[in-house]
Amino acid sequence: MRMKKILKILGIILVVLLIGAVVAFFVYNEKEPIGETGAAADALAQKMVDAVDGKAWEETTWVRWSFMDMHHYVWNKKRDLVRVSWDNYEVLLNTKTQEGTVTEAGLEITGADKKDKLASAWEYFCNDSYWLNPVVKAFDPGVERSLVTTKDGQEGLKVKFQSGGTTPGDSYVWLLDETGLPQHWKMWVNIIPLGGIGNSWEGWQELPGGAKISTTHTVMGKSVQLIDHVEAGMSFADIGLTEDPFASL
Repeated sequence: MRMKKILKILGIILVVLLIGAVVAFFVYNEKEPIGETGAAADALAQKMVDAVDGKAWEETTWVRWSFMDMHHYVWNKKRDLVRVSWDNYEVLLNTKTQEGTVTEAGLEITGADKKDKLASAWEYFCNDSYWLNPVVKAFDPGVERSLVTTKDGQEGLKVKFQSGGTTPGDSYVWLLDETGLPQHWKMWVNIIPLGGIGNSWEGWQELPGGAKISTTHTVMGKSVQLIDHVEAGMSFADIGLTEDPFASL
């Protein structure tokens, strides 16, 4: 009898949770807006890129950062090489070919495990480098830019990734200040079942050379620091390294 009572209570809890999920979907889910492409959208996108000094970012060779203190990166943007470190793993990855080397606690890994860790490193890099500076990707191949009006009447810049990365089809609507600097965005992405969920863009940090990145975001009233320990420059010495981590490649 006791077990039946427990199962009954668990069943009631499950039903309540399911009802809550359905209600939340209809209350918070927002339909992806249809935008107007063209010169005006491209001009606003360029204003946004200029606000974070996209040219300075393009000229920056080396970037070192951590994502949520879980994934750690050293990135040579000019050579399309990145070192991805997490737990006891270290991956030297070519971001064009997704090939590279893998070590665990200093010992080289081969075979299926190597392939798996290379795939993980690529997935981490795609996500974490996007959060590092998504603004400069507005003119990447396969990206569609359009002007939209949000449901609260604000003008937004919609950036839709038709291809590329690990999540093609994702869309973001940027809300900008008068200078073009991002203040907030709303997302329609595969990984989140609710459309229109958003977060702020704040904690702006200016890197050597002038490029700006956002390190902190407020989501549903809670401030979260995603990007930390950021260093950038033209050589590996500028980011605190004594030698080139990719010298062996």
